[in-house]
Amino acid sequence: MTDTAGSGDKNAEKAADKTVVIKKYANRRLYNTQSSSYITLDHLATMTREGVEFRVLDAKSGTDITHQILTQIIMDEEASGEQMLPVNFLRQLISMYGNSMQGMIPQYLEASMEQFNAHRLKLRKAFEESLEVNPLARLAQQNMAVFQAAAAAFVPPGLAGAVTPEEPAATPEAAGGSDDELAKLRAQMAEMQRKLDSLGK
Repeated sequence: MTDTAGSGDKNAEKAADKTVVIKKYANRRLYNTQSSSYITLDHLATMTREGVEFRVLDAKSGTDITHQILTQIIMDEEASGEQMLPVNFLRQLISMYGNSMQGMIPQYLEASMEQFNAHRLKLRKAFEESLEVNPLARLAQQNMAVFQAAAAAFVPPGLAGAVTPEEPAATPEAAGGSDDELAKLRAQMAEMQRKLDSLGK
């Protein structure tokens, strides 16, 4: 009989072995324990884009501060002029802090980004396959980068894709808001869902 528990532990250990540990010192310097070298937030941003898993630990306390560092990277990217998060989205996100629905937002955001990435991969695959049978599709491939940039601006990484209009909404009493606020939130999520679906066709 297969020891499924033991197999799961081994898989977890393998995943942990691939995770790069970054230590942050009091002088704000970041140290990559894998390469034994000091790095910057730009290096971590590149690692993130390349799909490299890493954890950032406070060198003194050992506390995991990965969330804090990733947030700092986003702030730096937004400040550099490569703004991707619309002001209205940021206002709505801030308004959710302290709200009774705050605990649900991370799942919404994660699910919407996963769905957006899935649509993007499908589009890329469709373009690549079309090149084999249609030379004119090369033009579409050349415009792929422009399309992706436009899609990123067109569909902000928000609440889309996590809840469909048919799903039951929380009551105003449970959500801690008015009927108008909940209706507006659901309408925005439905519109983002529609836009995401149109991208995948």
